Amino acid sequence: MSSSPTGVPEAALSLRTYPKGDAIVVECHGRLSSSTAGILQGEVKPLLRQTSHLILDLTSLWQVDSMGLGTLIALYVSAKSAGCRLELINLSKKVRELLGMTNLLAVFGVFAEDPHRMP
Repeated sequence: MSSSPTGVPEAALSLRTYPKGDAIVVECHGRLSSSTAGILQGEVKPLLRQTSHLILDLTSLWQVDSMGLGTLIALYVSAKSAGCRLELINLSKKVRELLGMTNLLAVFGVFAEDPHRMP
C-alpha cells in the first residue's frame, strides 16, 4: 500500500472530534474514498443530533474520490434535515478544485481557515 505525502497509508482515514465554542469539529486526516467514506459517515451522522453547528476540518485530507464527494453531499443533506449547519474549513488545493469543478463550493459553508481558531 502506498503512502500519502504525510506518510499515512492511502486507504486510511482517521478522525478527531472535539467541541469548540458552539460547534463540534471533526478533523479529517488521510484519504476520503470508497474504502473510507463509511468511517466519516458513521462518525458524523450521530453528531448531527447533538449540535446545530458541525465543522469538518479538512486540513489533512489530501484526496477525495467520487464516493468521498458523495459522502460529503449526503452529510450536507442529513445536516440540513437535522437543522444543523455543516461547514468545511481548511480545504487543500485539490479538494477546493474538486468542489469548484462540481459547483459545490457554493453549497457548502466553506472557509479558507478555521473561523473559531484562537489567535
